[in-house]
Amino acid sequence: MESLDRIDQDILALLQADGRLTGAELGRLVGLSQPAASARIQRLEKKGVITGYRAVVEPAALGLNIHAVIRLRTTHAQLSRALEFASRTSEIASTLRVTGEDCLIFDVYCPQAGRLEEVVDALARYGPVTTSLVLRAYPQKPLIHAASDTS
Repeated sequence: MESLDRIDQDILALLQADGRLTGAELGRLVGLSQPAASARIQRLEKKGVITGYRAVVEPAALGLNIHAVIRLRTTHAQLSRALEFASRTSEIASTLRVTGEDCLIFDVYCPQAGRLEEVVDALARYGPVTTSLVLRAYPQKPLIHAASDTS
């Protein structure tokens, strides 16, 4: 963060809250002209600080009513196979490779318990699994807060 000044931090905080803000809107909110704000955004993109823009989708609105976290303990020999399975399984929304007893953590969304069972059973081919149902997900916190934030 050493190369991010207060205005860069404010721009990042605003874009994390609403990625659809225009350069003109951002400029107005941080005290820059539209061209200056757009130039800063482009610089942040080129530096790899901003890596993309995406829509946030409500899984339940798509019929994905079961949210689970599955932990997998596997061997090094099975790791690439488990990762390949995860990459081609649409119900697995994200994969984390972690340290500790478990090797991989999967964030999984399924329409029904039967499909979750199939995913769990398929992952179990690569090693012991532990499955936890998510009761509630809380909003992800932004990585950068506005310079004026004290939270």
